[in-house]
Amino acid sequence: MHHSPEVWAQVRRDYLAGYTASACSQYYGVTVDALRKRASKQRWCKAHHLAAREIPPPLHPFPSESEAVKIGDSAFASRWIEIAHASQLPPQGAWATWLFQGGRGAGKTRAGAEWLAARAEAKPGLYALVGPTQHDVREVMVDGPSGLRNLPGRTRPQYERSRRRVLWPSGSIAHAFSAEEPERLRGPQFEAAWADEFCIWPRPSETLAILRMGLRLGDAPQLVVTTTPKPIPALRTLRAEPSCAMTQAATAVNAANLAPSFLDGLKALYGGTRLAAQELDGLLVDGDGALWRAQDLERARGARPERLERVVVGVDPPAGHAHAACGIVVAGRCGTRAYVLADRSALGLSPLGWASRVCAAAREFEAVEIVAEANQGGDMVRATLAQAGSPCAVRLVHASRGKRARAEPVAALYEQGRVTHCGAFPALEEELMALGVAESEGLLDRADALVWALSALMAGGGGPRIRGFDLGPPRRGLMR
Repeated sequence: MHHSPEVWAQVRRDYLAGYTASACSQYYGVTVDALRKRASKQRWCKAHHLAAREIPPPLHPFPSESEAVKIGDSAFASRWIEIAHASQLPPQGAWATWLFQGGRGAGKTRAGAEWLAARAEAKPGLYALVGPTQHDVREVMVDGPSGLRNLPGRTRPQYERSRRRVLWPSGSIAHAFSAEEPERLRGPQFEAAWADEFCIWPRPSETLAILRMGLRLGDAPQLVVTTTPKPIPALRTLRAEPSCAMTQAATAVNAANLAPSFLDGLKALYGGTRLAAQELDGLLVDGDGALWRAQDLERARGARPERLERVVVGVDPPAGHAHAACGIVVAGRCGTRAYVLADRSALGLSPLGWASRVCAAAREFEAVEIVAEANQGGDMVRATLAQAGSPCAVRLVHASRGKRARAEPVAALYEQGRVTHCGAFPALEEELMALGVAESEGLLDRADALVWALSALMAGGGGPRIRGFDLGPPRRGLMR
């Protein structure tokens, strides 16, 4: 069993204060043999510590409970808030499911454990822990270095192996389940659950559905899903749910807590590949057939130039699909290069809502044109943008060819190194790497908006042309 450096620091403190190896072993879960070996190797000496007092202080974790603070509906130790990166903290606002999608070592396990432990310590409750196997639940989610029993500054719960459950002094109970046995989730009920490595579950969609049917206690049951992404339909469906809030982190974000050679070694071996994009950057990528390569997107990141010759807003209006977003991408041109300035895509907006968002982006970046796909009703798109107060011309374009055919010339620009992303756009880059793969041809609204924007920039207005762009003739725009 592995224990974090913070746990060993607490063991050392209390051992030097006078507690026996047996007492520290029972309280912190370390073995007596491991404690004595560490004490001998690191030369822990009780002599000068015991001289100052006869009775050791009571065993207690640090920081104290009085240092707890609130984030949303969960109580987190102040030490955790200070060291956690943004993706490890629960999203603001109301959500039923929090999906933390990250690379290897991005801190997903610690985030899930801290969230569940905070709830369990605050008041009695019933919870579920679901991992790929029962072994994974025990060795990673419960007893792992970042598991529930090794969180610095938190009460150390008891694990009953025979009954597969974790017990807190507060009265809270978390039952452990394996995704290999989804039927065991039938019957029990919970107020919250933590599901780990969702993408390698044997039957992710079925198991998740059964788990959710058991989340029926309390006022607002919640589910946290922590996983390294894989291009499976179950993950795409989960991400598209209106009640699912997502955070995302690459391995590099948590590099300070990893071995120095880990990240450098993997980047040297796999940098720029789809495997690195998935396992290190935490991006949802697809397999063979995709037009965009991870290495092209990685080298595309850069700074915005001081002056742009032309700025446009590409728009892919929602087509009425329940999970469709409005793709809104702002791009500019300078010489023979294109610059992606912003991704303002949004899900669940009304027609006037997404049109207002488009117009706001056009005003912010001083766009000279809004290029919007009109296949789902050109008159409606034009009228809605006019109602929202379009600050520039509106050009309606029709998709006369498939997504792949339209996107190929734009993908060629990336391959030539002629496109720069002026910021981090992980969701957009995920869709670009999925574009061209047959099973991913559906909901790629951000990617479609980017293709329209860059096609308009690089095919007209006196700029460089690439064979294959086909926007059709410009139509009369609406001026404010």
